[in-house]
Amino acid sequence: MKRKVCVVGLGYIGLPTAALLASKGHQVMGVDINRKAVDTINSGQIHIVEPDLDAFVQAAVAHGNLRADTSPTSADVFIIAVPTPFHEGGAIPQPNIDIVMEATRSIAPFVKPGNLVILESTSPVGTTRQVADILRSFGVDTDQLFIAYCPERVLPGKIMTELVENDRVVGGLTPEASRIVAEFYRGFVRGDVLETEAACAEMCKLTENSFRDVNIAFANELSMICDKQGIDVWKVIALANRHPRVNILQPGAGVGGHCIAVDPWFIVASDPDNARLIRTAREVNNHKSEWVVDKVRTAAQGWRAARGSEPTIICLGLAFKPDIDDLRESPALEIALDLKSKGYAVQAVEPNIENHASLDVVTLEDAVKQEALFVLLVKHRQFLRPEMAAVLRSKGALDFCGASN
Repeated sequence: MKRKVCVVGLGYIGLPTAALLASKGHQVMGVDINRKAVDTINSGQIHIVEPDLDAFVQAAVAHGNLRADTSPTSADVFIIAVPTPFHEGGAIPQPNIDIVMEATRSIAPFVKPGNLVILESTSPVGTTRQVADILRSFGVDTDQLFIAYCPERVLPGKIMTELVENDRVVGGLTPEASRIVAEFYRGFVRGDVLETEAACAEMCKLTENSFRDVNIAFANELSMICDKQGIDVWKVIALANRHPRVNILQPGAGVGGHCIAVDPWFIVASDPDNARLIRTAREVNNHKSEWVVDKVRTAAQGWRAARGSEPTIICLGLAFKPDIDDLRESPALEIALDLKSKGYAVQAVEPNIENHASLDVVTLEDAVKQEALFVLLVKHRQFLRPEMAAVLRSKGALDFCGASN
């Protein structure tokens, strides 16, 4: 059954979801407060970097199945896919669901009995119920709605594939809501669609990202220990992973992105007395970026002692992971800005963005012509090409992401 769908939030999850639904024949209205993004989408183009997304959006707009605006409209299905950051400050960052609540208020005048209201934003436990509370405060009879939580679980760079192929978890406020919303997802998801209650689905999403964070923290902590002992951590991990029951992840400059770097704090904030391992993992991963800065500063001191001048530091990569343009919570960006704040001359090579408000972004070709201190922070494919890898090795690039392994 083809439906009218209103997707609130046209970022890295909302726009791919809207484009995918439009490709299946649904009439989709995408909503975002960013007028530039809205205009870009209505022209058949995209404002973010994601493989294959441009083709989906172009086709959906051309066929009249997708359009965007800055305010919602009536629909059969409402999907909320807006950011859920945390409040800065304090020993334990607190979840900030203000944008989710504002998105809920924006759709309240258009919600009718029989509608599906789906929250996809990563949220602390209880947020879906708060969505229902907001709707009731506007006089909406929520007993006549099917309200559920269905978090995304996709990998940036493979979103258009994983939206279809990955299993999904649907947690309704009622068993009937779980069933009805799950049936909607089964219309475009080839993976299993698993039904549960809302609180369980909310905790499941936080658990997935916290699990990743804890395991990355182990790899990052190991990398610092190995460095102190003069051991190649990537060789250690490769050999250890030959054990049939060991699968250590890869260390990096820290942990970024809107999910793994944020969501564990939602669990810690809800139960700080018991979430000790999860909190420690967050602290280890945050510390890794500080450790990288210290290592670069030491290398800069060595440069100055050997050459009698301060080096230009060229940071290779700003995104939070390879081959995307997403800078949210990026440790690479944090490291570059920290080095600049400490008085170093910093340039950045980020193949997926053209410029940055606070950093001098240069091309890779121009960067390697310079005598500079090169710092590998992100394993973008451009840095891995054999001829480029050889150039960076010849320049003694500091590798914090395993690009040379």
